[in-house]
Amino acid sequence: MAQRYIVFDVETPNSFSDRMSAIGIDVVENGRIIDSMYTLVDPQTHFDPFNITLTGITPESVKGKPDFPTLWKYIEPVMGSGVLIAHNAPFDVGVLCKCLKAYNIDWKRQVDYACTVRMSKAGLPLLQSHRLNNICDCLGFSLDHHNAGSDSRACANILIYLMERGLDVREYLRTYDLALGKTLPQKKLKI
Repeated sequence: MAQRYIVFDVETPNSFSDRMSAIGIDVVENGRIIDSMYTLVDPQTHFDPFNITLTGITPESVKGKPDFPTLWKYIEPVMGSGVLIAHNAPFDVGVLCKCLKAYNIDWKRQVDYACTVRMSKAGLPLLQSHRLNNICDCLGFSLDHHNAGSDSRACANILIYLMERGLDVREYLRTYDLALGKTLPQKKLKI
């Protein structure tokens, strides 16, 4: 069975984190990136100054861009085709969950995901910080931080780097319950 990971990153317009202003997606299959996409998203809500400063995305820059329900029709087949991966994944998966709820879009009850922060702590234990920009600096990966396309590509490269060095993603899988809006407790393995 092919290993297929949907690496994604979202940017948000405000502190509610229930809408996206951008999304980047990189599909990793059998240890390589096979597809990528990036788009701004019209969040149909207000922008906080903090988020504008952080991401550079303004209300003007999302005018004429697809809203989430329109975009979802195109990205849902991709998002549902593998394990979701993100750097600080509970945030990104949480935004996805809140966005689906905000627009009353029914998807799955649960999704499996893994977080490259957790994986990098195991695979790169000597790093003092496992922030995306610090890992990229250490490994020499290009990064335009807080650009969702660049962040998802960097996360995909980190995932591949760690897998090439023997990290087993299955050990880091978690399940997010979209109906409850939270990560489920890990089940204890019976020996």
